[in-house]
Amino acid sequence: MSNISLIIEERAANIGNFMVGRLLPFREKRAVGPFVFIDHMGPAHLSDHENMDVPPHPHIGLSTLTFLFEGSIMHRDSLGTELEIKPGAVNWMTAGKGIVHSERTPEYLRHSDKMLHGLQIWVALPKELEQMEPNFTHVEADNIPAWEENGVSFKLIAGEAFGKKSPVPVYSPLYFIEIKSKEAQKINIGKDLFGESGLYILEGSIKNGEHTYDPRQILITTEASLCEFEIAANSTVYIFGGEPFPEEHFIFWNFVSSDKNLIEKAKIDWTNQTFPKVPGETEFVPLPEPRIR
Repeated sequence: MSNISLIIEERAANIGNFMVGRLLPFREKRAVGPFVFIDHMGPAHLSDHENMDVPPHPHIGLSTLTFLFEGSIMHRDSLGTELEIKPGAVNWMTAGKGIVHSERTPEYLRHSDKMLHGLQIWVALPKELEQMEPNFTHVEADNIPAWEENGVSFKLIAGEAFGKKSPVPVYSPLYFIEIKSKEAQKINIGKDLFGESGLYILEGSIKNGEHTYDPRQILITTEASLCEFEIAANSTVYIFGGEPFPEEHFIFWNFVSSDKNLIEKAKIDWTNQTFPKVPGETEFVPLPEPRIR
């Protein structure tokens, strides 16, 4: 990746029973293509009395992508969806004008030791689709395009690249790619990418020029066409990016929009609890105080 413009270190935060590493947004880079938020969850060892319990909370103006390496999460939303996500599958929830969901440890795992490890990602919607009807799509791991080239394993988790297309129904030109290699070798995939591009190192390391980069770092490039690097043996990296939007997108809590008035309305609606409800759920996460970013 010969045009690295920014290196972002993962910033850890405790959200209850496990740690997350915030990767985006960052003060010097608010988005990479349409990607506006990336959290690395875990890896967390949860005992028989520790569980993930994120009560109902709202979203507008974005799609969320949940991708697990280990563990399991039960997703429930205001559309009536109730579905367990397991490693390698994709939960893709498009909030549009407004959706509410909860994320919890499945009932059958709540009294046993368990692991939780994965990525949670927000992708902003184009301005003209920010008020679309909400929807939810689940894609099983076996349906994610996967292939090998020269001993390197690839998965196209979302979007389009390499002449392939993921079944995840995205709303703007983007890509989210997994690359695994058991042997050290050079990777040159810039010709298959476009727009802005970021690289997250999950395990192992990569080398660019004389510099070596280790896990829990994101490297940002402004020209995806120059995405070239040396991957170390037993490494896993994720490439994400795409075409940036012409207009700025603002973030307040779980709300994303190019129109601050829509965010203000969502704040009022959530305070007044006029968002749609998650069936069977009575708890909710209260509105926080921070300013729009």
